[in-house]
Amino acid sequence: MAQFPEPFSVQYRVDRIFNPDYPLSREDVLWTLEYMKKKMADEAPELLSLPQPLLLKKFQSFAEASLLLLKQQRSVCGQESDRLRQCLQDVIRGLTIESN
Repeated sequence: MAQFPEPFSVQYRVDRIFNPDYPLSREDVLWTLEYMKKKMADEAPELLSLPQPLLLKKFQSFAEASLLLLKQQRSVCGQESDRLRQCLQDVIRGLTIESN
């Protein structure tokens, strides 16, 4: 029998962010930004070992996702939604076991 991830576990949330059929919510964006902030505060080895250009790319994606979150009203749609999803994926890629 297949085992489903516990709701709201890290893996469950990451799977949602990497699922193009799942509509992103404000909660998903906030969770991802908080997750990255915690990783930075904890000086996660996955981040410390990154080359500087990749770390700067993660920061750029973090900042862009933050600005898109501030700009959005209720929900993000179309190209903006795709860009937001890409930013969130860039932020958490390599920090967790992602589904893609």
